[in-house]
Amino acid sequence: MSAEHTPATKTKHRVSRPAGKPRQEEIQRTGSRDASSLDDSKLYINRELSLLAFQKRVLEEAQDEQNPLLERVKFLSILGSNLDEFFMVRVAGLKRQVESNVLECDPDGMTPKQQLSAIREKTSDLFKAAHECLSRQISPALRKAGLCVVDYSQLTSVQKTNVNKYFSETVFPTLTPLAFDPGRPFPHISNLSLNLAVLIRDQQDVEHFARVKVPDILPQLVPVTPAKEGGTTKKKAPASKYLVWLEQVIVANLQSLFPGMEILEAHPFHVTRDADSAIQELEAGDLMESVEEGVWQRRFADVIRLEVNDDMPAAVLEILQKNLEVDPDDVYQVGRPIALSRLKHLSAIDRPELKDKPFLPAVPAALRPEEEGEDMFAAIRRQDILLHLPFDSFQPVVTFLQQAARDPAVLAIKITLYRVGRNSRVVEALLDAIGEGKQVAALVELKARFDEESNIEWARALERDGVHVVYGLPGLKVHCKTALVVRREGDAIRRYVHLSTGNYNSVTAQLYTDIGMFTCDEAIGADCTDLFNYLTGYSAKVDYRKLLVAPVDMRQNFERLIRREIEHQRNGERGHLIFKMNALVDKPMIQLFYEASKAGVQVDLLVRGICCLRPGIAGVSENIRVTSIVGRFLEHSRIFYFRNAGQEEIYLGSADLMPRNLNRRVEVDFPVRDPKLVRFLRDGVLATYLADMVKARHMKPDGTYDRPSNRDNAHSMNAQEWFIKKVAVRSSNNEKSVG
Repeated sequence: MSAEHTPATKTKHRVSRPAGKPRQEEIQRTGSRDASSLDDSKLYINRELSLLAFQKRVLEEAQDEQNPLLERVKFLSILGSNLDEFFMVRVAGLKRQVESNVLECDPDGMTPKQQLSAIREKTSDLFKAAHECLSRQISPALRKAGLCVVDYSQLTSVQKTNVNKYFSETVFPTLTPLAFDPGRPFPHISNLSLNLAVLIRDQQDVEHFARVKVPDILPQLVPVTPAKEGGTTKKKAPASKYLVWLEQVIVANLQSLFPGMEILEAHPFHVTRDADSAIQELEAGDLMESVEEGVWQRRFADVIRLEVNDDMPAAVLEILQKNLEVDPDDVYQVGRPIALSRLKHLSAIDRPELKDKPFLPAVPAALRPEEEGEDMFAAIRRQDILLHLPFDSFQPVVTFLQQAARDPAVLAIKITLYRVGRNSRVVEALLDAIGEGKQVAALVELKARFDEESNIEWARALERDGVHVVYGLPGLKVHCKTALVVRREGDAIRRYVHLSTGNYNSVTAQLYTDIGMFTCDEAIGADCTDLFNYLTGYSAKVDYRKLLVAPVDMRQNFERLIRREIEHQRNGERGHLIFKMNALVDKPMIQLFYEASKAGVQVDLLVRGICCLRPGIAGVSENIRVTSIVGRFLEHSRIFYFRNAGQEEIYLGSADLMPRNLNRRVEVDFPVRDPKLVRFLRDGVLATYLADMVKARHMKPDGTYDRPSNRDNAHSMNAQEWFIKKVAVRSSNNEKSVG
């Protein structure tokens, strides 16, 4: 999004102060309260329960009949994947605290044991509601649309013959039954694997237990030939497709695995293990080995959740509980299919009419010069340029690095890589730059949870080709998203910078909302040079010219900027803060928002996920509004707006307001100075989100969320869809300016 984009909203979308603005004497009275009252646990929401409240909002998208059918399936799979990670990390951490007799309470006053009890109740409700949504709403609707997931028992004899042939030819060779008896120990059950607990009886009438792993390398849904009657195909719909889950096919053919034995019963189960293993950080040369070891150990960590169907017999469940060392409270009896995350295989089926309509991302007008052959460096010299992903294309970021790799005037490229992904065009551009003789340095964060293996592979590939690779910093994750290109222009050196709220990942660039900026601002370029010197070498620099850098000075600067807004309010100016982020957890930052509200500052918080602040509390947070938007794209951009007595300032960046971001990660927030871009972000992005009446949820003081009553109105604002509709306008508007 460049300075030449169209107005992204009209005046009616601008944010105004809510009705009931406190009078000045009321502001002074509430503002004079003892600050210690802000330590009251009743002012804070438990972070784990807040995260589960977000998962409930994800579930609501699956329940929403306005969403296309396969998109609803996708949201169920996202819910399953999110809960897998929640158990692997958050629940596992709480269980370790309980085992260590940690009694310290969070700001909300809940002990680890109390949190685990509440989590059990909330997650059980989520699982139940999700399976009911699938069985009662989505599956019947899919059948009407000609997409039928059927039970093996419902197949005709001809269909069973065809499916059994597939089993014999494709599935059977991949299976390895593992027995459990006095001579053979209970088999290892790997993390997040789907397995079958099988009871068999031998010819001596002795019962045995065996485990069969459902291979995840095969399609999890097996196509079934439609049934035939009288030699003709039974057509329920022109595009009817029938599928059966792989584990049901295996259960039906278990006799092949245990010849001569009697199959008594077989039941699926799913295991979740502790994945939050601490990585011992030694010297940089040992960090890769430590991370690899940590990834390997996840497969053998403690089991913290066992999922089974609700009809599993007590005797079979007892075998699993005893040998997996699972507490009864960690057993979840759920519907079919087990492991909601596997529904991603259903949502991936090629039925475009059952999915969101695709759209072509825009290329900002500033990056489509009329002069043929003009490079991106000339465009960036003219003006700062914003990209609003996924509505704008990620391709300019790749092009920026590709041109830098080929340009003979470019001397060096430096970049931070957090979640790179597979088949990365960004990494390919860096490798090309090495081939062109450039100096290339890459900070590859090996400790990016669940992306370690991919990042290790890329780090080795980059190092092998001559890139200067740094694996991270001891005690800190490098989470900032920064690329620096150093170019010789005449007798001078100019630095070109790309800064972003999101990763250099072309896949997530199509799924997440993020904002990036190209600039050749001298101060920002100098700051980026200092930042990379800090990341790759030794530096005790404690001040930056324009960037806010954690853990160096970001917290202090946020405090300064919020307190400045409070002072403006007290001096008769209209104070206004708008913060958009993924999570708000940090207690000192929450207390600053409370202080701002008590002083009369209007505080609008767009918080996608966790929010530990309680809005709407009289005398504390009545001037705070919290909105969460869950929609087609994952809201990932962080935007921080300060009205500043009319001299507005906006920062974008990688940091959420969580202790880990402000204290234990290297993060960068960067200023947007161009007045046209400031107006676009204020009126075109933030105000549009705040006007959303379709995908927005508004938080109540008790931590629950309400949806607008008029969300079904055809004219109600859906922010993400509004951005999509403006793609064509932004693409074609070469001359008009924002504002």
